Amino acid sequence: MPANSAEPTARVDVVLVKAGRTKIRYEAELLDDDGTRIAVRAPWAGDGVRDFGFVRFESGDVFTEYYWRDRWYSVKEVRDAAGTLKGWYCDITRPARRTGAELVAEDLDLDLWRSADGTDVRRLDEDEFAESGLAQTDPQAAAAAVAALDELESLARGSGFEALLA
Repeated sequence: MPANSAEPTARVDVVLVKAGRTKIRYEAELLDDDGTRIAVRAPWAGDGVRDFGFVRFESGDVFTEYYWRDRWYSVKEVRDAAGTLKGWYCDITRPARRTGAELVAEDLDLDLWRSADGTDVRRLDEDEFAESGLAQTDPQAAAAAVAALDELESLARGSGFEALLA
């Protein structure tokens, strides 16, 4: 390869699965895969604007996403088009799997939001989780999901959150 040519950027397809169906699939830049944690970066992949009331995801937002093969969650750092940190959206998922250029995470309905300044930490979608029936169909997975949410909330309210992503 000539000295002035750029090394091609590694890409992966991120596939978020929910209740056995693909919820969303999008292409992301692979930043790192150390065998345990996988980091990717992608623009907002949703349709239009998603306004939660406490944060808006919109065109131009950039997500740096962290997935673990040994943890029951993923963490998405959200920045606007100018690079200003909005906060972190955390999904409770089964441990991620990467096969070649595909990264798969199964969403288990529970979520957590932490604002950029750390003053707003909120649990989300606990009603959806209860309605999913996971506690009845897979009690071990349900217990792991609740424990993961508790762990993330503790980190988000304390000083260990940023260290998780370092």
